[in-house]
Amino acid sequence: MAEAVGTSGLSRRDFLKLMGAAGTGLAFAPFVPWGNFMPNPSTASLEKVPVELPDGTHANLDTFPLNYAEVITYPKTGDRVLDEEAFRKWQFIRLPEEMGGAAADVTAFRAYSMVCLHLWCLWKYYPVDTKKRGECPCHGSVYEATTGIATAGPASLQAAPSNALPKLDFEADADGFLWILPPVWGVTENGVVGYGRFA
Repeated sequence: MAEAVGTSGLSRRDFLKLMGAAGTGLAFAPFVPWGNFMPNPSTASLEKVPVELPDGTHANLDTFPLNYAEVITYPKTGDRVLDEEAFRKWQFIRLPEEMGGAAADVTAFRAYSMVCLHLWCLWKYYPVDTKKRGECPCHGSVYEATTGIATAGPASLQAAPSNALPKLDFEADADGFLWILPPVWGVTENGVVGYGRFA
């Protein structure tokens, strides 16, 4: 008896074998240690890197304006597509004078993950507002510039650590150039992007 052959050239028997193999693979997939084959961020070694601005220059204490923000990418991979991921974007802010931005050291600067803690939209720093704050355009969550803590909107109603943005820490060299210190990705340290940190 001849087997029926479909338009794709795959017989019914071959199709059933393929489905059986796929089902077997799916049945055993939960028992495969997939983590052994993927990079583990908790054990990845991050190095001190310069604060690189979008124009390719290195941020400096003496030249970065007061009450101003730029979007920086961290950590950079060198792959243009991967470096555009939202989870690698940070608002690099020099605080306004009244919030300590005039200090000639790293205390004048902040960098917070741009991923809003409410529903992961990207928020932005608004220097012209009288409150000098970060605000999410999707649902109106507002973040305080000096601490990264949500002060209004849905993110402010979330329990800690999901009400404070992850942050980066800096140091400055003798020439005033700013460097990002290797973060510790955990809620009690620099935070977890998309989840938050204890402030």
